[in-house]
Amino acid sequence: MKEILVLHGPNLNLLGKREPEIYGHLTLHEIDRRLASVAQDLGLQVRSMQFNSEGDLVDALQSARDWACGVVFNPAGYSHTSVALRDTVSAIQLPVIEVHLSNVQAREEFRRHSLIAPVCIGVIAGFGWRSYLLALHAFKGVLEERG
Repeated sequence: MKEILVLHGPNLNLLGKREPEIYGHLTLHEIDRRLASVAQDLGLQVRSMQFNSEGDLVDALQSARDWACGVVFNPAGYSHTSVALRDTVSAIQLPVIEVHLSNVQAREEFRRHSLIAPVCIGVIAGFGWRSYLLALHAFKGVLEERG
């Protein structure tokens, strides 16, 4: 079964409590549980991780080279600031889909530019927890096309 890393960035461990009007009412654990179920239906397996520190996110991306066939990545606030994460996504040579719960294009100006998006195969944003779900469906198609 093909494995996908679902990597959650800073503050996503606070989902369900942090600004639910923007990020929704589901906890990160609930999202991960739903993704695991959907992944199984798609013939995929997910390994979910969450880190608040940039270095831990870099380490997780680098280690994914050894076992994952792709990454669903919500870099959260690091999307707009982290050259290190951008360089890591570029270096690992795995397909990466950047996801965001909120529609970053409809928010503050600084959120409208991602340093990471240009080195990803796509970006999905604005559908709440379903942004992750859509990314899994996208990976199913991408992996089938690549054989």
